[in-house]
Amino acid sequence: MHYKIAVCDDSAADQSYMEKLAHFWAADMQHTIQVHVYASAESFLFHYAQQKDYDILLLDIEMGLMDGVALAKKLRQENERIQIIFITGFPDFIAEGYEVSAVHYLIKPVSKETLAKALDKAAGNLHKKVPAVIFTIDKEQVRIALTDILYVEAFAHACRITLLHKQFEVGKSISEVERLLGKGFIRTHRSYLVGISYMKSISKTEVTLDNGEKIPLSRKNYQAVNQVFIQYFRGDLQWEFGT
Repeated sequence: MHYKIAVCDDSAADQSYMEKLAHFWAADMQHTIQVHVYASAESFLFHYAQQKDYDILLLDIEMGLMDGVALAKKLRQENERIQIIFITGFPDFIAEGYEVSAVHYLIKPVSKETLAKALDKAAGNLHKKVPAVIFTIDKEQVRIALTDILYVEAFAHACRITLLHKQFEVGKSISEVERLLGKGFIRTHRSYLVGISYMKSISKTEVTLDNGEKIPLSRKNYQAVNQVFIQYFRGDLQWEFGT
């Protein structure tokens, strides 16, 4: 397989080292790669605006005016596919990596073996067949991965769909959206549909998601939601998205 990889690090020595390790990995796995190196987040974004076909980003966190976390958040506003691997000398940003769906968080100095494992995971993610649904957004047909949807909220004549890193509205009822999404989602309230895999805890009146958001839970739906929550996280239920 062929992969386009970017290395973004303000240290020339680290740029060279990570590029070398990436080529070792490609040779070992019989892949071909194209590696581009950038000394700042701003430099990467300038080139990314012209060519957005990067598969993997090896990203330092501590850089000049824009740090790696800020860059990752900006990328995630429009790109869920690119595989981000954080590489840093400090372990203080692991929670930030979760926010941008980072593949891994590697502490410098990075070994050949640890980077290879992270690149293997990134390559695997790129080739997963992710179930998706197509919505009309601003008169365009947009493909949305079901695994990116946290919850759906109904309004008068539309629904707001909240993804991992953004929101959008569709002109459909919540019942229509529920039929489109299929299993893997459950009604917690007449106006809310929640991704089961993102449920962290439930009380009598609300569901708390992994990102800390709280979704209303009606008395009518409590028993069904509680049962699914327990069965899913006990491993008794294996939901198939979109079926």
